[in-house]
Amino acid sequence: MPTTKMGFKVGEKLVYPNHGVTVVEQIGESAIMGMGADDTYYHLRLLGNNSRLMVPTQNTDRVGLRRLYQQKEIKSLFSLLEARVTKSHTDWKGRYRENLEKMKTGRLEDVAEVLKNLNEVSKKKSLSFREKKMYDRAKYLLVSEVAIVKGIPEAEAEKLIAKSLEKSLVAPGH
Repeated sequence: MPTTKMGFKVGEKLVYPNHGVTVVEQIGESAIMGMGADDTYYHLRLLGNNSRLMVPTQNTDRVGLRRLYQQKEIKSLFSLLEARVTKSHTDWKGRYRENLEKMKTGRLEDVAEVLKNLNEVSKKKSLSFREKKMYDRAKYLLVSEVAIVKGIPEAEAEKLIAKSLEKSLVAPGH
């Protein structure tokens, strides 16, 4: 879905892939010299830690900047989380690479797949340090967006996600 055609507005909440929910604080030129003086930038603030970043308006598609999901998309996301886990790489390096690619897309479905996959692995053996970090990042990205879209506290969103993840681990017919 090409976002540049639509354009974003000041005050709008957007998702920056692998970082989380941001808010557009202003749209304008860069204050930094040498960054293409003619370029217009979205000045964003990450809601999770208040750090600021700038994205050239013509690069929104390339970086994957997107609007928040809608209620119905969040609903189908929970169905995805509840579905049985599909088999993935058995060696952690292959699994890590595959998951890393999914995290980069910025699509919540891909992030949910990573969380679900690592959740299942963690029930069998402990995750490597890098996988644990990825698990936490995936969980954070899902929880923060679900909480904002549903208008609920993050703790409540986390419980909903955990409940869906538990369902994915239960064998069919149990």
